[in-house]
Amino acid sequence: MAWIDPATGAKLSHPEAIERLARGRVALLGERHDSAADHRFQELVIAGLAARVGDLHVGFEMFPRHLQPVLDAWCGEGMSEAEFLRETRWEEVWGFEPELYLPLFRLCRDLGLPMFAMNVARPVVSLIGREGWEALPGEYRDWLSPAFPASAAYRRYLFAITGGVRPGRAAQSPEDPVFDRFVRAQQVWDRAFACAIAQTCVGHPERRVVGIIGRGHLEFGLGTAAQLADLGIPGAGLALRGDADETPPCEGIEAPIANLLFRSGADCARSGAVSKR
Repeated sequence: MAWIDPATGAKLSHPEAIERLARGRVALLGERHDSAADHRFQELVIAGLAARVGDLHVGFEMFPRHLQPVLDAWCGEGMSEAEFLRETRWEEVWGFEPELYLPLFRLCRDLGLPMFAMNVARPVVSLIGREGWEALPGEYRDWLSPAFPASAAYRRYLFAITGGVRPGRAAQSPEDPVFDRFVRAQQVWDRAFACAIAQTCVGHPERRVVGIIGRGHLEFGLGTAAQLADLGIPGAGLALRGDADETPPCEGIEAPIANLLFRSGADCARSGAVSKR
């Protein structure tokens, strides 16, 4: 197991990495949704932060906010796993293998860590992507505000990770107006996660907050972290599982991919095998 500061290449022990994440108010833990190793990394960090600072609130991209009562019931220990998956409509709402996530949910319940929902209904994402933020339904306006505009670097990043220029693609550059719809939709998620985290910080000023979010919203601090800064919460700690030599998918991104990178023993062994070839 190893931690790396990608800005400097310095190696950190696990306690040192947890201490660094614990200094901030918010820690964002990225994932590839179908990666069991990424979810084990998230469990390790949550357990470490809980031991270091005590009270945490843990937010999950997987759940639209209207499902908050179900998360509250789960954390109150009055619900079975089967009931939880049924009441959250897991297969419909998220769809990834439940066993990838259940250890995280069990950990939060076992440690008494409140869970909170961060997402919005997918039709709302599509609506704003298509028609703009003016179309935000009234019932969402109490908690979801329009996103801070995407930077040129974020547009380049999103264009690159979705395939760049390729035959048959309507958008032919990151600046192409045809690409606006996709960027707006991505930013609905970025902003929704940031709003949920910011509201939790305000409502529970004594607690640290952790966000469990897909990497595409977190890498290089261009998505959810940028929206948090716009909401008055700069400096969110970003941790990912990955390699120190991960590079931006496009030019013009100066920031490191994360504040901290975690590498398991398997990651280190795999990297060593590749480097010897």
